[in-house]
Amino acid sequence: MSARSVFGQSLSFPPRVGSDGRFVWSSGEDNIRESIALILKTEPGERVGLPEFGAGLAQFLFEPNNAGTHARMRDAMQRALARWERRIQVEDVSVIAHPGEAETALATITYRLVATAGRERISLAIPLAVN
Repeated sequence: MSARSVFGQSLSFPPRVGSDGRFVWSSGEDNIRESIALILKTEPGERVGLPEFGAGLAQFLFEPNNAGTHARMRDAMQRALARWERRIQVEDVSVIAHPGEAETALATITYRLVATAGRERISLAIPLAVN
């Protein structure tokens, strides 16, 4: 069984056009990583057909880059991923101040692929101020 049949396939995120002039598709573990990023970067209300879709991380814009904010961000990410990405089981979400950018938090999500039990990790920088 191929990764495409186990995990599905969809347009790549961000959407892009390949050298053949067609949209690029993603499948397998790449598709899941792109889905996680899409969920975490989408704000509720942005999608017409799914107004509740997304993690709502923009609500933390201008919040202090401290443990209290990190805990609320972690909770929002865990809830959004549990609801919108059923192909994974989140094991851990860690949010810390980005070591090189004072106004950015760094989230690391560790998860297991439901279909294969493979363990994966993805990191995402989350701005807490407008540059």
